Amino acid sequence: MDLSHKAVKRQASFCNAITFSNRPVLIYEQVRLKITKKQCCWSGALRLGFTSKDPSRIHPDSLPKYACPDLVSQSGFWAKALPEEFANEGNIIAFWVDKKGRVFHRINDSAVMLFFSGVRTADPLWALVDVYGLTRGVQLLDSELVLPDCLRPRSFTALRRPSLRREADDARLSVSLCDLNVPGADSDEAAPAAGCPIPQNSLNSQHSRALPAQLDGDLRFHTLRAGAHVRILDEQTVARVEHGRDERALVFTSRPVRVAETIFVKVTRSGGARPGALSFGVTTCDPGTLRPADLPFSPEALVDRKEFWAVCRVPGPLHSGDILGLVVNADGELHLSHNGAAAGMQLCVDASQPLWMLFGLHGTITQIRILGSTILAERGIPSLPCSPASTPTSPSALGSRLSDPLLSTCSSGPLGSSAGGTAPNSPVSLPESPVTPGLGQWSDECTICYEHAVDTVIYTCGHMCLCYACGLRLKKALHACCPICRRPIKDIIKTYRSS
Repeated sequence: MDLSHKAVKRQASFCNAITFSNRPVLIYEQVRLKITKKQCCWSGALRLGFTSKDPSRIHPDSLPKYACPDLVSQSGFWAKALPEEFANEGNIIAFWVDKKGRVFHRINDSAVMLFFSGVRTADPLWALVDVYGLTRGVQLLDSELVLPDCLRPRSFTALRRPSLRREADDARLSVSLCDLNVPGADSDEAAPAAGCPIPQNSLNSQHSRALPAQLDGDLRFHTLRAGAHVRILDEQTVARVEHGRDERALVFTSRPVRVAETIFVKVTRSGGARPGALSFGVTTCDPGTLRPADLPFSPEALVDRKEFWAVCRVPGPLHSGDILGLVVNADGELHLSHNGAAAGMQLCVDASQPLWMLFGLHGTITQIRILGSTILAERGIPSLPCSPASTPTSPSALGSRLSDPLLSTCSSGPLGSSAGGTAPNSPVSLPESPVTPGLGQWSDECTICYEHAVDTVIYTCGHMCLCYACGLRLKKALHACCPICRRPIKDIIKTYRSS
C-alpha cells in the first residue's frame, strides 16, 4: 500500500490480498478503481463487493485467503468475481449498490450492468476489494454519485459535476489497513469450500508451485507468424489460431533467449475430441528477416533450411492451463518442465549463437501465452540422475527467493516419459557408465555393441554414441530413437577423424 492509502499491490502469489474502504459508502455512491498491474500467469480476476462489518474491527488473521467463496460464505459479506475479459491493465471499474441491494458495475465508459444482488442495505456498508489472480495492483479513484432515477441498469448515468464530488480528504475513500499482503503465505493452500462456484483457486495453487515469485515481462511474440488464421494478441503475449484446422501455425519470440533464461508458456485454449500437440525449438535465424511464405507447412521441416534449426514436440498430452518451462543452459542443452515437473533434456543446441525460440500449434492446441521469463544460476555440483539445470537454487536476477525449485528433481509418471520408454536426460547428467559418459571425455565404445569405435552422429539430436553398423540397424528399427535422449532418429551420419 502506498503512503496515500490509494493504491495497493499484491506482493506474492495469486491470493491473500483482501482490502476494504476506510469508511462506509453511500447508497448509489460509485467506488471507482483503476487496474494498475496485470499478471497474466493466473486465472480469475478482481473480486468486488461490500461488507456490513467494520474493517477496523476485523483482525487480518481472521480473514480467509479468498473473498470468493470463503469470505462471502460468512454473514455480512457480499462479493463477486469480475470477468477476466474486463480485468485489463488501465481499465477503470466503477461499482455501487442501490437501495434494493442490487450491485451494478461499469467498465470505463461502457453501459451499466447488473453485477449481483442480495446486499443488506439497512446497515452501513464498506467497499470490499480482493486483488486476486490476474489483477495484481489497483488504484482507488475519487468516488461519484449516480442518479437513482430509473431501475433499469443500462439507464444509470454518472453525475460528474464537482458539486457531487466529496472534496474533503477525510470523506474520500481510501484503502483500509486490513489488507493481507503476506509474501510466502500460500505454501499450504486452503481447500475451497464445498460447492465452490469459482474453480480458479485450485488451478492457481498448482500454478504458484510451477512459477517463480518474480517474472520478467519483456519477452513477447514476434509479429512474424506462419498461418492464415494465426493472430498475435494482448500486447504480443498471446498467439491464437482462429478457425484453423490442420494448417501450419508457427510463432517466434521477439528477441533471442538468454543462456539460463527460463521461458514460461501457458496453454490457454485446448479442446475437442482430437489430441493437440505443441512443437517448440530454437533457431539462429532472425524472424525479422523472414516472410511467412519462407516457412514450411510442418515445423519439423525447418531443419532442412540452411540456418540452424532444432525442433521437437512436447512429450505427453497437453491440457488447457498447463505451464511449460523451457531453458537453454550453458552446455547447449534445452530442458523442459511441465507444470513444475522436470521432463528432461529435449534438444542439444549451439548456445554460443543468438537463439530465437519458436512454437508450433497443432490440433486442439489453439492458444498459448508467454507468461514471462527469469534467469536462474545453475548449481555447481556433481551430476545427479536429473540434469543440473533441473534443480536451480539461486535467486533470479530480480533478487526474489524461490520457495520451490523451478524445475524439480527427477519425476516419474507420464510427464517424464516418452514413446521410447525413459525420459530424455542430459548425456552429462547420468551416472558414469560404459554406456553414458560422465563428466570426463566421451567414451570411444559404441553404446550398443561395446566393440566398435564411435564414428556416427545421430540426426537431429546430434549425439555421437554409435558405430556405423549399429546405427544402420537402429535406424531401420520401428520407432527408432537415440539411446541417450530418446529423440526420434531421422538419419545417421558417419564421421571421419583427422588422426
